[in-house]
Amino acid sequence: MVVLAASGGVFAQGPKDASQEANLKARLQTKLDDWHKAAKFSGATLGVCGADGECFSLATGYSDRTAKTAMKPDDIMLAGSVGKTYVAAVALQLIEQGKIGLDDKISKYFGKEEWFSRLPNSKDITVRQLMSHTSGLVRYEFNPKFLKDLTAEPQKYREPVELISYLFDSEAPFEAGKGWEYSDTNFIVLGMIIEKVSGKKYYELAVNNVLKPLKLTKTKPQDGPMIEGLIQGYAGAGNPFGGADEMLKDGKFAINPQFEWTGGGMASTSGDLAKWAKAMYEGKAFGKEMLAEMLKGTKAPMLGPEAEYGLGVIIRPTPQGLTYGHSGFFPGYMTEMMYFPERKISLALQVNSSVPRDIGRRPDSVLVEMAAEISTEQ
Repeated sequence: MVVLAASGGVFAQGPKDASQEANLKARLQTKLDDWHKAAKFSGATLGVCGADGECFSLATGYSDRTAKTAMKPDDIMLAGSVGKTYVAAVALQLIEQGKIGLDDKISKYFGKEEWFSRLPNSKDITVRQLMSHTSGLVRYEFNPKFLKDLTAEPQKYREPVELISYLFDSEAPFEAGKGWEYSDTNFIVLGMIIEKVSGKKYYELAVNNVLKPLKLTKTKPQDGPMIEGLIQGYAGAGNPFGGADEMLKDGKFAINPQFEWTGGGMASTSGDLAKWAKAMYEGKAFGKEMLAEMLKGTKAPMLGPEAEYGLGVIIRPTPQGLTYGHSGFFPGYMTEMMYFPERKISLALQVNSSVPRDIGRRPDSVLVEMAAEISTEQ
């Protein structure tokens, strides 16, 4: 199944043979289709942006496997934790403006709150530690009590303090700044700081300060169970987030995805994600000083033996060179976004399944393979 949306002159240094460009797209499409045929996931999209800023998108498989609806290159899916990159961008903009101090202790913002002392490591955590997952705050979203409450009230709107309350009075696995553990909770607290210092809602800032200026027109807040244009996602029967395989029922999400908020919280297309990666990591979302801070990595063994995590960014060496980006999961969807700074190209992949055995391969390995194919054209 071949579905293609393209913008001309993707990798040209000057005028380029149209047949050469078409050949590249056809080879990438074949790789995408071959992966789909060898696995069991419903469908996927791939976004690519070249060194010259020209972009195109591809698709394979189905957006709805029951109806056999062909996946389209601009189909919208939930991006999971890739949404942390927008949160990081908004936070870094506020740091540039002097409204947040990167090395401020979070007690500066919440020390007088009644709940603050109940948060593990509360007195020692800094903003930088939240953004780099070195605070010692663990995930709330896999807490058995949270999953039980989500099952009991799947459509409930959940406030940020309610989310972090699942950690209250618990022990941190390490002292602040002395370990690394990936956790949405860090970015929930970061989102609370963003709203406190700005006096505005996070999504308002993200839309007005990031999405609109960079013309990311297919990216939208994940702020409720009805998201316009969202395609079906398959999470596997009995998944702990809602229990159903099909996450959409009559256009409504089986659980209210609003709870992810600044832990991710964006719906997008692979094309928009590729554009976003190129723009952000080339310094178009905030200044060079903040970009340098973002890319200061901490060893992140959970992400791979050589992987590091900066401020809302996974820094990972690959056979195709160093990459900056992020991975994302939300029930029914998997996302991967990568930028290759040595070549100034970006790629993003979205799959409307979150069942690893159905996907068959790590999404990051698929992107690296696609990047290798692109290298023959440059």
